[in-house]
Amino acid sequence: MALIRIDGDDLVVEIEGLDKLWSFKGSLTIPLANVRGATADPGIAAEPKGIRTAGSHVPGVITAGTFRQHGEKVFWDVRDPSKAVVVELADEKYARLIVQVDDPRATVALVENALV
Repeated sequence: MALIRIDGDDLVVEIEGLDKLWSFKGSLTIPLANVRGATADPGIAAEPKGIRTAGSHVPGVITAGTFRQHGEKVFWDVRDPSKAVVVELADEKYARLIVQVDDPRATVALVENALV
């Protein structure tokens, strides 16, 4: 699971527990200027992930790490698809961050309010 917070002009995603090991990341910091938006999307886990370049993927259990799809890098950290949030980015290493959070609606609201 991930914790998403706003720190000044940055969006900070902190990966928790063993997911740090499975995803090969402890945290990501993205300037808010490069965040396009966020949506809760429980159906995203059923879509193709692309090619795993670093991380773990056990269908139905965990998707974590960096995947390449359609020439873009996507970061995943999802165990429970019902809690998945997609953060769209521009001009960053990743085109999207797809992470599991405790409260998807509150996380989307936090990101959207920070972009206003």
